[in-house]
Amino acid sequence: MTYGCIFDAPRLQAQLTRLDQEISRPGFWNDSERSLQVSRERKRVESLLGAESGLARRVDDLAAYLQLLQENDDAEFSAELRRELAQLRTDLERIELETLLGQENDSLNAILTIHPGAGGTESQDWADMLLRMYLRWAERRGFSTSINDRQEGEEAGIKSATITVAGDYAYGLLQSETGVHRLVRISPFDQAKRRHTSFASVFVSPEIDDRIEVNIREEDLRIDTFRAGGRGGQHVNMTDSAVRIVHLPTNIVVQCQNERSQHKNRAVAMKILRSRLYEHELAKRRAEARKIEDSKLDIDFGSQIRSYVLQPYQMVKDLRTKLEIGDVGRVLDGDLDPLLHAWLVDRHRRQRLAAESARAQSQETGS
Repeated sequence: MTYGCIFDAPRLQAQLTRLDQEISRPGFWNDSERSLQVSRERKRVESLLGAESGLARRVDDLAAYLQLLQENDDAEFSAELRRELAQLRTDLERIELETLLGQENDSLNAILTIHPGAGGTESQDWADMLLRMYLRWAERRGFSTSINDRQEGEEAGIKSATITVAGDYAYGLLQSETGVHRLVRISPFDQAKRRHTSFASVFVSPEIDDRIEVNIREEDLRIDTFRAGGRGGQHVNMTDSAVRIVHLPTNIVVQCQNERSQHKNRAVAMKILRSRLYEHELAKRRAEARKIEDSKLDIDFGSQIRSYVLQPYQMVKDLRTKLEIGDVGRVLDGDLDPLLHAWLVDRHRRQRLAAESARAQSQETGS
């Protein structure tokens, strides 16, 4: 059993050094929220650095047990060895996930927005299915969710939705979902029972905290208020409490109608806007930045990251990692972890290859 590939000890050691330097700065403990966050991160990194020796010891023990089993075929001993192997595999998967979630902002909460593509009711219903999928995933993980905005479709589904997913590493886990999601099924809205293809886009950004400065000029904003509403009269707010904010330089639009007062809705919308602008700037600086929502990609063929096929066969296929899952119902019910994990592994692989290539080029230049 190999396990060394999941550890990036130099990066973890550098991260630990950086955290120690921050802790040693004057006044660090005056900020209780930041000090708690850094202390937790330091404990996580230190735990990962100590995990390799523990795994090595357990692997050596299991190798010795296997040798004993070959010499003495005992059923009870064999069953115990299988249990130990299963537990080691579980621990490896947990440690690997913790190792993969070490990038900037991975530990933050996530703000997730869903928009249907062209196709009216079909795509709006698909967008609603995706919303349910993410809410069920968050529930499975014990994360809390809040719906910041939900615009109902005329007949079914949603025109858009924005939710906040709060929990350890929510953004790190969900960031791979940014992109276009494609559904193929027999339409429940088509009397002829024909097969339809629907698209919806998902955009995920980190919920940044107040320590990160994002300069937003008042003159760059267009703020509109409107009457919040939904299905049924009991959901309709009789005052113009809902808020929509347009950031004119980037054309990023956010809105919130979940709170009852206009003041609270504006505060939530501004928080979402700050997160979106921060992610927008990060994306421009990253060499391998993903295309974000306002990059004018069509929500159509050729731009999808994942396909969910219900007819004529059952299959979920991630087009980036090539992972395929036959149980579509399980995925749509929130079992996304295999897909999220595969993307994180692929990200780690690509980053490692890029680092190796950069080192090789540096050595060539130096020679």
